[in-house]
Amino acid sequence: MRQQTIDQLPISAALDELKECLRVADEAVLQAPPGAGKTTLIPIGLLNQPWLGARKILVLEPRRIAARAAAHWMSMLLAEEVGQTVGYRIRMESRVSESTRIEVITEGILTQRLQRDPGLEDVGLVIFDEFHERNLDSDLCLALCLHGRGMLREGPPLKLLVMSATLDGSGVSSLLGGAPLITAEGRQFPVKECYLGARSLRDPVVTYLVKAIQRALQEQTGSLLVFLPGQREINEVGRALSGLLAPYDATIQLRPLYGGLPLEQQQRAISPAPAGERKIVLATNVAETSLTIEGVNVVVDSGLAREPVFDPVSGITRLTTRRVSRASAEQRLGRAGRLAPGVCYRLWSEEQHERLEARATPEILQSDLAPMALQLLSWGVQDPKELRWSQSPPEAPYRQALGTLEQCGAAFKNNEGRFQLTPHGVRLAQMPLHPRLAHMLLVGCDIQSLETACLLAAVLSERNPLSSHGVDIVPALDILMGESRCPSAFQGWFKRIWKQARRYGRLARDVHQSRKFGVSVEGEDTLGVLIASAYPDRIARLQSPGGVKYQLANGRRAVLTDGDSLAGNEWIAVSDLGGKVGQPIDKIYSAVRLNPACFSEILSPVVQQQECVEWDDRAGRFVAERRGMVGSISLFRERMQDIPRAARAQSLLGVVRKKGLGILPWSPNLQQWRARIMLLHRNAGPDEENPWPDMSDAALLATLDTWLLPYLDSVSRLEDFQKLDMKHILRALLAWPLPLELERLAPERWVAPSGSSIRIDYCEEPPVLAVKLQEMFGCEETPSVAEGRVLLLIHLLSPAQRPLQVTQDLAGFWRTGYDEVRREMRGRYPKHPWPNDPLTAEPTRSTGKRVS
Repeated sequence: MRQQTIDQLPISAALDELKECLRVADEAVLQAPPGAGKTTLIPIGLLNQPWLGARKILVLEPRRIAARAAAHWMSMLLAEEVGQTVGYRIRMESRVSESTRIEVITEGILTQRLQRDPGLEDVGLVIFDEFHERNLDSDLCLALCLHGRGMLREGPPLKLLVMSATLDGSGVSSLLGGAPLITAEGRQFPVKECYLGARSLRDPVVTYLVKAIQRALQEQTGSLLVFLPGQREINEVGRALSGLLAPYDATIQLRPLYGGLPLEQQQRAISPAPAGERKIVLATNVAETSLTIEGVNVVVDSGLAREPVFDPVSGITRLTTRRVSRASAEQRLGRAGRLAPGVCYRLWSEEQHERLEARATPEILQSDLAPMALQLLSWGVQDPKELRWSQSPPEAPYRQALGTLEQCGAAFKNNEGRFQLTPHGVRLAQMPLHPRLAHMLLVGCDIQSLETACLLAAVLSERNPLSSHGVDIVPALDILMGESRCPSAFQGWFKRIWKQARRYGRLARDVHQSRKFGVSVEGEDTLGVLIASAYPDRIARLQSPGGVKYQLANGRRAVLTDGDSLAGNEWIAVSDLGGKVGQPIDKIYSAVRLNPACFSEILSPVVQQQECVEWDDRAGRFVAERRGMVGSISLFRERMQDIPRAARAQSLLGVVRKKGLGILPWSPNLQQWRARIMLLHRNAGPDEENPWPDMSDAALLATLDTWLLPYLDSVSRLEDFQKLDMKHILRALLAWPLPLELERLAPERWVAPSGSSIRIDYCEEPPVLAVKLQEMFGCEETPSVAEGRVLLLIHLLSPAQRPLQVTQDLAGFWRTGYDEVRREMRGRYPKHPWPNDPLTAEPTRSTGKRVS
């Protein structure tokens, strides 16, 4: 070991304290600024601790490029080759041996290792590096390590160390049960901050970056590290700079740096520029942490990062360009001061800097949780709350993730309503890739098209260089399968895809279980079947012939670019689409033609058979049909011959409940009849059981099954409700002899002293008897119904049928009110009798000789 180099690292001052903490405790938290050397020194410094014995140290890095670099630096300090004492494992690549004691791995590798060995019996320490980035996998791995070491480990305790530069140390310490918090000093050289003015997210970032880079080249010496949102901006800035660097006589090298680059190109970006030359490293946020890019003392920061954000409304992960947090901005600034004093040019203002979020949003709050849900179910964890999290998974996205697993045939709800994995889901959990793609690979095995499935999965895992030529994926697969010539510019992509595809093939063959009978799919239909299997919620059907708008199975709409080669196909399977949050239409970026004939066989699991017995409000009729639904898309409809009586009945009753009793034929006479019964129901004697049914709206709606259901066999359209014989239907509710009692207790009419038969209005409360005043002469007792329990409200009418008096006290009216009415009316209606004594006068319903 190069002891002199190690002693020069600032973190060495905290190493003894950390060793003591881990000697007496099983967990610790280490805070150290960028450039302190924690990633490189800490694993080596702990390698010979007595508590570790012969077990290994796992170092988790959030990015593959950082994992490789950390392993190389540690091996260099040990004067060894990578793969001896220190090795690494990342996706598609590993360099380890039997002598490897320190493995630098990415978090996805640890997730798979935990599935195979939940207790990590051969591991003594797991180091979570750069934990402040709060990757989804790092949160999951920490939760599983805490769970596994407590319940599933048999050997000595598994020790955990969480490290970061901008970590909320006290919060993580609490999560780890009050773990010791060690703070180390760094040796950061001073960095001058240059704010270049306020910018909005809509400003052309490439233009401003190029100007800032030109200024930095003129004002500073040394190499530049430029932070850009993504690969597209890296390419645009690179093209813009290539012509502007001519005055520098080729002494400045342009070096891109992002996760998808081949290893040799990443190494050229990290390595120092040749003597007498400068370099400009155009990087995404992969360069924020864990990497020392040698020779850099100038940072130009766009202040932007492109992050995948899962939209639970659409079920789509969208790449969103956002402002970085203050913590990320400080990490980027620190790149300029690792080896010497530096300068950081920021494309925003000091005021905007103060308004930045303190820390980035944890991935667990904005990611597709389907891979996490699969791993948790594989562990037997039904509810994420069973584990200890630095940030619990949000409930709604987690439920949606379980739905994705159901769509892939990976999980189902058991009789207790709890999710559990199917045998297919158990196999998917063994494959270190998204459940959708893992499912697609196994479907490829089933249809004897594994090679195609592996190539397709690899293409979908990274950017398709042919996407600018159209949405259709077929041209990319034709190049990979040798059907078309591969352009020289795509040779690197070609090799990477095949390398990844071969890896996927090994994974699929290791876990696949062959069916007894193979399923054949025509060659031209294979890609559509594979994508539809992986993304059943993105199966799409054309909305109108010759158009470009499609209905997605998830209920949303999507559109192709005018003139795209796929436009006009009735069915397509979409693998990639995006748009803006809140907008109802997405844009399709990647898709393939889909043959609907495949729904009858290999794609039958995505078709839901529904018996639809319902009322169609738009058509105003009853519908009974069998439907084949692909999500929200109707595949076929056919009329049902044998309609379940119960379903039909409930559908029709639902219409009445929704629209109200007003859709039934209520004649005025029937309403009066109903009101008479309601009066007797309300005024039944207190000592008797009420025999009269409640016919209020609320009661009738609550008992539709009892009184209306038996009469709905003839109803199929809305107008059929108006043909029902409601009087016959409601009379059935009156037991014998209530119909006769109704006429006695609440007669329809009342015979006035004049002999007229007057209709009583029972729809009013109390019931109203409207009668001419002259017809009531001699009547002193107020008429009543219900055996005298309800007095009628008497409307005494003028000869013009207008109320002169409204009363329930006829005797009182004759004594105190009549004289005034008489004085007012006798002159107006001289032909009508207005006697001095109405109680002795003869009642009449016609005019006659005036009575004075």
